[in-house]
Amino acid sequence: MAVRINRFLERVAEKATKRAGSSWAFAWAVLVIVVWLVSGPAFNFSDTWQLVINTSTTIVTFLMVFLIQRTQNKETQAMQLKLNELVAALKGASNRLIDLEDWTEEELVNLHRHYRRLAELAREHTDTHRSLSVDSAEARHRSKHYSDDKSAA
Repeated sequence: MAVRINRFLERVAEKATKRAGSSWAFAWAVLVIVVWLVSGPAFNFSDTWQLVINTSTTIVTFLMVFLIQRTQNKETQAMQLKLNELVAALKGASNRLIDLEDWTEEELVNLHRHYRRLAELAREHTDTHRSLSVDSAEARHRSKHYSDDKSAA
């Protein structure tokens, strides 16, 4: 039962997201505002007249926050899965990077420091075609550097 409800809600949210992001939805929103503005004199710009638009926009905004968050979560997950596939498929890439989204902030900061170090190592040499891995960057960098020196001799 819960699965069917979840599927139904997903279909409704998907349709609402597509429709809310369309040009027609924007045109409809502009039309609502224009009608509200034009009707102002008929209602003497009363508090009730203002309350109608305020309440309406609050409700729409409340619902849109959840639709936007749902869409962003789904797109982020899809992008993460695609990146995971690329990391897993690339020879020499560190598979430790596959679950970065589950790492703590401290772990991410440490990894960022590591990549800064890789950037420093890369700036030391002008060959932009070399790649450096997370697992053994300094050792690989040295071995590449020394192997170039030996081959040049």
